[in-house]
Amino acid sequence: MYKINDLRELIRAVDRSNIDELIVKGENNEKVVIRKKSAVTHTITGQMEALPQRYEVSNTQPNPATPVAPTQEVKEVVPAPSAAPIEENLHKITSPMVGTFYAAPSPEAAPYVKKGDQVKNDTVVCIVEAMKLMNELEAEVSGEIVEVLVENGQLVEYGQPLFLVRV
Repeated sequence: MYKINDLRELIRAVDRSNIDELIVKGENNEKVVIRKKSAVTHTITGQMEALPQRYEVSNTQPNPATPVAPTQEVKEVVPAPSAAPIEENLHKITSPMVGTFYAAPSPEAAPYVKKGDQVKNDTVVCIVEAMKLMNELEAEVSGEIVEVLVENGQLVEYGQPLFLVRV
């Protein structure tokens, strides 16, 4: 499995180089394709449980007859979050760190919370794993879970909304 920092370095290297596309194949049939276009798009496929997004990677030299415009814009293919009604009394529970989101304490256990559940300030809503440490997140507000914004096993960023709670 590829580490996110390794992928970021590959993306930066392709962005700074004259190649349009880079394909990297791993030991476990993992395949990473980084392709440059007018806006660079990154797609990854394979057995990458930690990365919910799909990525592709190839290693072909650009056609010398085709001019390639330099670009600084990087665009990732990310699944669109579900549309939740925008209400003033919605509270976002956000990730306090970069890590992997887990909806349940173990793979066979039921999720801590789901859409429609009532939560209190001290209700554990999920786990965010960072550097092999499991960090339980509490709701910190009382209300009803209106939307779960991420999927189990998805990588989350610092400050990324995880849940919407009607307070």
